[in-house]
Amino acid sequence: MLTEIELGNFLSHHNTKLPFDKGVTVFVGHNGAGKSSVIDGITFALFGQHTRNSNKGLIRRGANQGYAKVDFTISGRAFEAVRKIDSKGTLAAQFFEKKDGALVPLAAGERKQFGESMTKEIESLIGMDFDKLKIASIVRQGELNSIIDADPRKFKELVNAIIGIDKLDTAFGSMKDIIENFRDSIRKELEYDDTDIESLRTKLDLVIKEISDAQPQKEELVTKKQNQERELTQLQEKIDAESPKESKIKDLDTRKSELVKYVKTAITSLQKEILEKQRKLSDCEGCFDYVSTKKEIEAQMRTIDTELESTRDEIRKLSEKVGKLGGQEELATKLKLKDGKCPVCDSVVDDLNPLFQEEHIRDEIAKMREKITSLTKAEKEAVLGKRDLETQYQKAIKAENTLKAHAVSNPKDLMHLKEEITKLKTNVEKIPVNIDSSGNLVHLAIDSHSQTLLETISSLQEETKGFDLNEFKNLKGSFEESRKSLSIIDQHLGAITQKILDAKHEQDKTSKILGELVFVKQYVSELDEIRSQIFNRDGPVATSLRSWALNLISQKASEYLSAFNVKIQRVSLEEKARDVRISCYSGNTVLDLESLSGGEKVSVALALRLGMAHILGASNLNFIILDEPTTHLDEERRKSLVNVLSQAFEANLGSISQFIIITHDSEIFENSNVDMIYNFESTAEGTKVTPL
Repeated sequence: MLTEIELGNFLSHHNTKLPFDKGVTVFVGHNGAGKSSVIDGITFALFGQHTRNSNKGLIRRGANQGYAKVDFTISGRAFEAVRKIDSKGTLAAQFFEKKDGALVPLAAGERKQFGESMTKEIESLIGMDFDKLKIASIVRQGELNSIIDADPRKFKELVNAIIGIDKLDTAFGSMKDIIENFRDSIRKELEYDDTDIESLRTKLDLVIKEISDAQPQKEELVTKKQNQERELTQLQEKIDAESPKESKIKDLDTRKSELVKYVKTAITSLQKEILEKQRKLSDCEGCFDYVSTKKEIEAQMRTIDTELESTRDEIRKLSEKVGKLGGQEELATKLKLKDGKCPVCDSVVDDLNPLFQEEHIRDEIAKMREKITSLTKAEKEAVLGKRDLETQYQKAIKAENTLKAHAVSNPKDLMHLKEEITKLKTNVEKIPVNIDSSGNLVHLAIDSHSQTLLETISSLQEETKGFDLNEFKNLKGSFEESRKSLSIIDQHLGAITQKILDAKHEQDKTSKILGELVFVKQYVSELDEIRSQIFNRDGPVATSLRSWALNLISQKASEYLSAFNVKIQRVSLEEKARDVRISCYSGNTVLDLESLSGGEKVSVALALRLGMAHILGASNLNFIILDEPTTHLDEERRKSLVNVLSQAFEANLGSISQFIIITHDSEIFENSNVDMIYNFESTAEGTKVTPL
């Protein structure tokens, strides 16, 4: 129940505190005195919602900020909810639980993106949101009839909330989560869940059909493979039989090529030998003539050497004498007779010694020089003669060395060499100019080695007689094609075999999963049955609860109507499909709601709300606020309303803790059994509240 409401600069209230207790509390005062503002204060503090146009409109004129605070208790626990707003529209909200005189924070603000919501916390605690509270517990001015004017579906939702069926929705949703979590765990384990049973059965049928379709293909491939293997074996046997001939054919070609190559090489060698012998013959021809003159040339050269030595000695001696005479000539030019006397001994002489006579010396020098010239000429002639002899001697030496190098010792050897050259030329002339491996090769037998090769070739030709290399190549080609075909068949057979194995594995796996999912589906079906039968708001349990609640509300509302002195004696609430319909009875006659007068509608609405109080009293929300409930009621029915409310509270004290009535008809509460009356008065400082 509500224990206190505090409003600060909130709408018309400057600073108002209203303590509450159990029982009937009445707010009286003129229109505009601030009575209904208390309702906005309650809903704003609890849910952050109100009936004004904007949040800024909640702040009292002239103030910078305002707030509303509500203290209430639920099941012995005390709580405090406060919301503030400033002139910029900034909101602040806090929700506390009172424990041992201290405020313990439970929630703050509305940061829903972070999972923080004070409103959600309060809604969870009291079991209703703002919209449901407006219909069930807060009846604003002119809205008393909303309970009968409301959409039938919304009325049903209201009944669900009152009796707690909306909590079944939570369980209904939780059961769905439980089922989905169970499915998720099954899916993690099996990769499927019970919703996949039909698709798995279809898949299993397809796999079985795939195996059935693949089996004949496999058998056909096995037959093809066997036939291909037989063909391959036959071809292999033929190839094995002919393969030695193929290698002999290759050997035959090799031997022919070897013979041709050998003969060509032999011809080249013979030609080289002929050239070599011709060169040898050419080198040696005339050499014996030079060699025969060697001794004679040696004797002549010795004679010339002797003569040259003698001549050169004589020239040397004469040159020495000329040199001496030259010295004497120089001395003779200085020795002259002077006055018939010798320049040396100063003796009187007729003539000087010829050795000191300049003319005599000159004649001697001239003679000697003439002799030297003659000897020098003879020396040159001898040198030239020696050079000619040396040339002839070198030729003789060269000829001797040539004969020695070619191992020719006498002219008979040269005769034998000429004969050999003639024979070789004759052999070469027998060999054809153009040599190849085709045709008859007998003419290529030029020596023992070539003869041996020819014999080998003849033997190979006999052994390979009738062998066709092209046919053998075609045979090998057929074998290779057959082998490739067998390889392709093996690949296809392996693929189809693996396909069947995979399909059988998939069949076993799918069959096993299906078997397990059948049990899963049965279990989920049982959970769904529990969910739909027990927790579904339209299930048997919820329908039974609504039926009980509707019967109880109808019974209590009819009891209240009997005290209102109207023609309606009974009201009945019935569930129809997805909504709840209200039926009014006068005797056994059903009255159309549209035909009811304003006062009768108010009476029915009030009776229904009071009837709901019996159910609401058992929930967390156990107060009712009626704002101007006497509208459309005449004076007698207004007084009757007060008595009914007083009696209702006394009769249901354990169910509804509080009735709060807001009205400007203060006179109807005179001498009434109410617990507290607050008078609201509008002043310049704001609303003034005085307990009466």
